This record gives sequence, structure tokens and C-alpha cells, in this order.
Amino acid sequence: MAEDTPGTASTPSRREISDAVGDMGWRYVLGALRTSVPVTSLRQAAEAAARVAQAADADADGSLWLDVRADRLVLTLQSPATATVTRREVELAGRLHAAVREFGLRLDPGIAAPRPGSVQLLEIAIDAIDIPRIRPFWKAVMGYVDEAGAAGPEDPIVDPARQGPAIWFQQMDAPRPQRNRIHLDVSVPHDEAPHRIKAALEAGGVLVSDAAAPSFWVLADAEGNEACVTTWQGRD
Repeated sequence: MAEDTPGTASTPSRREISDAVGDMGWRYVLGALRTSVPVTSLRQAAEAAARVAQAADADADGSLWLDVRADRLVLTLQSPATATVTRREVELAGRLHAAVREFGLRLDPGIAAPRPGSVQLLEIAIDAIDIPRIRPFWKAVMGYVDEAGAAGPEDPIVDPARQGPAIWFQQMDAPRPQRNRIHLDVSVPHDEAPHRIKAALEAGGVLVSDAAAPSFWVLADAEGNEACVTTWQGRD
């Protein structure tokens, strides 16, 4: 459950970030602000993307990235230098919210949607005894790079194209034979977590641990393969 470290002079706390943007339809997820704009066509999504980029102005090529689809435009804000949300991104979130509304559309994070659709970010966690030894392999085989501001031998690695999930490494004290050592961290909005957990349990999953909730819950499928549902809460 790797996370950023907000709370400095230029970086608000996680709660400050969430409170500042929540009513506008943004959600704070894994060190980024994320939301979507429901649309009816790829053309409308592209037009909305152009409006958003124009509103972002000079920040468009830095803090903002867009995923244009026929049914939605996904917006993500994050500082490119530190892989966190700073006050700059919080201010930009307000500008983009206004631009989308002026275009006649709305920001919608998809919480408790009737069909899966909530904004989220995915990480792969790899348990290892000697992280510096295995990290170069995963960096090479995935074509990944160091996360911004984190180039140490045990730090996470990320897709430079921002398409694949981040990979982070969890320290093990001893080998664990006959148990999975790679699991998924599904980072969701804090108000989506109860719905996602309920759906997973109804689909045959089991709750392994909620000791660290609301930071994360450990779930598993019927054969014991684990996944964690994570939020920003409980980390400040």
C-alpha cells in the first residue's frame, strides 16, 4: 500500500486535499486527483478535452493528463516533479471544474455506480526479501522508470506512459512458500471503498483483515489469492 507523503508547506494533507475538491466531483486517489466526465460520443469527449486543456493553460503539459473515451473523459492531476498533489493541483482542479460546467457537462467520480465505473488507480505489490536485487529486473522487463522524486533501490517504479499500474515492493522477513507473493492494490475514492468491498464479498471473496482500515482492507478470492482495497484515509 505505497502512498505519497502530503503535509508539507506546498503539499496539503490528504484530508485537506479531499475536503477542498470533493464537492466539485474530484476524488483524491493514490497521490493524485482523479475524476471523469460522462459524455455521449468520442467527439464530445475530444471537445471537452480541448476545453479542459485550454482552461489548464500552461499547467496542461505538466500536472494534467487526459484519457479520452467514447463514454467518458478521465481527468488526472498530479505534480510531475514529486508524484503528489500540491496546492497548485488543488487550485487547478477548481479551474477545470468550472470549465467543464461551462461546457454543459459535469465531473462524476462514479461512486456507487449501478455498474462498475468508479475512478481508481491500480498498483502491483511484490513481496521480496532482497528488494534492491529484484527491482532492476522488474524495471527492465516492464520498461518502467523510477517514480518522480523516488529513485532509491527500494522505491516504486512506474510506467513512463502512465498506462500500466505502478509497482511497489513490500519487505519480507522470511520466505513464504505456498502463498502468493504478488498482489494487487486497488486504490479507490474513500467513499467508494464500502461499495467495492461489499461487491467483492458478494462475489465470493473473503475479508482477510480490516486491521488497517480505512487505510486498506485485505481481501482474498476463494483460493486465497489476495487483493487490497486502499484509500487515503488513515494515512495522515
